[in-house]
Amino acid sequence: MVAVLGANGAGKTTLLKAISGLVPIKAGMIRLMGENLAKHLAFSLAGMGVVHIPEGRRVFSTLTVEENINLGTWGVRKSVSRSELQKNKDWVYSLFPRLKERRKQLAGTLSGGEQQMLAIGRGLVSKPKILLLDEPSLGLAPILVQEIFQVIKQIHAEEKVTILLVEQNARKALGIADYGYILETGKIALHDTSAALKESEHVQAAYLGGGRLAKKGKEH
Repeated sequence: MVAVLGANGAGKTTLLKAISGLVPIKAGMIRLMGENLAKHLAFSLAGMGVVHIPEGRRVFSTLTVEENINLGTWGVRKSVSRSELQKNKDWVYSLFPRLKERRKQLAGTLSGGEQQMLAIGRGLVSKPKILLLDEPSLGLAPILVQEIFQVIKQIHAEEKVTILLVEQNARKALGIADYGYILETGKIALHDTSAALKESEHVQAAYLGGGRLAKKGKEH
């Protein structure tokens, strides 16, 4: 699990969109298990194991919870049996029991936390190789943030899913990630293990504390 941290405008969301094919790259390659993802159209990447949970949840509000989950299977329907897809759905519902309770409810009537659970569940149902998570804690109450991060940690530990986590809550992100990158204006300013980054004076001042660098970052 890798965390990507940085101030607003540093390029974190653009990085995820580039990996998932939503924005074109100008140079270089994006490789997954030797395959250049930039050669493939965005809609085909889900079938290759790349799943992007965007900032702001983006659930289909006029569809039910179950219909949203079913849409998450679209990219792998040709390569996975119906029984396997049902097993995946049952697994998602075991991670998020509230979604199972509300599976016939319209997604637009869910709370913010439940919509975030649905967005993650919709991505997980295809059993991705890599999960791109963009600001999963955005706008959630602290108790729900704790619940969401616990599930992210569980997914990584039990299912061995590789996770690229973009998150403004640096303390939470570094608390569960193995490694971290600090982006500043589109460039990697610092990278190390999460444990080492938490000890870095720059990271403490800019992202974990209330020092001069933190105030500068907020103004930016």
